[in-house]
Amino acid sequence: PLFERVRNVTRTVEKYDGFRPLAEWRIGERQFVLLAKDPIFIKALLNTFLFAVLVVPLQCGTALVLALLINSGIRGQTIFRTIYFSPVVMSLVVLSVLWVFLFNKDVGLINQFIQWLSLGLIKGPDWLGDPATSMPAIAVMSAWQGAGFQMLIFLAGLQGIPKELYDAAKIDGANSWQRFVNVTLPGLSHTITFVIVVTTIAAFGLFTQIDIMTQGGPENSTTTVMFHAIQKGVREQDIGYG
Repeated sequence: PLFERVRNVTRTVEKYDGFRPLAEWRIGERQFVLLAKDPIFIKALLNTFLFAVLVVPLQCGTALVLALLINSGIRGQTIFRTIYFSPVVMSLVVLSVLWVFLFNKDVGLINQFIQWLSLGLIKGPDWLGDPATSMPAIAVMSAWQGAGFQMLIFLAGLQGIPKELYDAAKIDGANSWQRFVNVTLPGLSHTITFVIVVTTIAAFGLFTQIDIMTQGGPENSTTTVMFHAIQKGVREQDIGYG
């Protein structure tokens, strides 16, 4: 069936004036359209929550693993600590530009590695040009960039757990996993809560990576609330709404 254009309806029906399509779907021969005054804001709100859901467990988990590795007594702890922490003190703009090259569809190092690993059978996706992969790609980049800061916090928490607890657990016959679950995690409970809260706050303020890497695209799949506010208030000079 042929349906009337949504634009024609919103222009002719007074109560729909100023509304734009947010989503649409078909059931049989009927088409349903969900309208909103600012559909980009609703998408930005959902994208912001999606980014937080992706990056918080990934970044905190990576930071905890790095802290456990450094705290395990391996040689060169200072060197590894410096390497893992270095992205935190580097310019986020520079890192964003670097990852744009890494995510490049044709000559990016990540897709080149995928092709090499699969002997040329698998061609990597368009990481930043596909709505399905753009936000996960930015989440991976952000987790890599910020994990070093959380790693230092976890490392301080690990060093605050009394060594006697681990010795007692070993005497009781606990293996490495049991010591981690019953000694390390309870000892880090307050540290984990603090890290999750700080990471979540930072995730809701996502802007720089979006502005440099995707400019909110493709199809507003990476537009966040902060990016949309800057876009409206500064670039479009709608200061009140921004």
